Amino acid sequence: MLIPGCGSGYEVQHFADHGDDVLGIDFSEPALERARKLSLPVRLADFFALNEPPFDVVYERTFLCALPRSRWLEWSTHIPRLVRPAGLLAGFFFFDDNERGPPFGISMPRLHELLDAAFTLEADEPVPAADSVPVLAGKERWQVWKRQI
Repeated sequence: MLIPGCGSGYEVQHFADHGDDVLGIDFSEPALERARKLSLPVRLADFFALNEPPFDVVYERTFLCALPRSRWLEWSTHIPRLVRPAGLLAGFFFFDDNERGPPFGISMPRLHELLDAAFTLEADEPVPAADSVPVLAGKERWQVWKRQI
C-alpha cells in the first residue's frame, strides 16, 4: 500500500499496526519527523517523480485536495502507474465547489474525467461529518476505484 502525502504518518501507523505492508511518502522532511521517530515506513519522495512497481492499493486522504487544480491532470496520469491492474485507489475524496484552497474541492464529474480512463468506481459512500477534520466535514466521500486491466 502507498500513502502519498503521508505527513507525520498517522495513516501509515494505522495500516502498519494492522499488519499491512505500507509505504508513506511526503515531500516535506519536517512533516516526516514524527513518523521517523516512531520508526514508521516512510520516505522523503516526490509523488510525481516516484518510480516504484505498482502497489495493490494507493490510499487517498487529503492528498488530491492539497494539490493545486493545475496539477490534477498530472496526478491522474501518474496514479494508474502506481496501482497494479485490478488494484485499488481507495480513500476519502473532498467534494466542494470552492474556488479557493487548499483544500481544493472537486466535483464528481471532474473526478470521473480524471479517473474513468483507467479506473472504475466500485464504492461511493458519504462520510459522516464527525469522522472528518472540521474543514472537510460533510464534504468527504469514501470511494474505491478499481484499476482496469
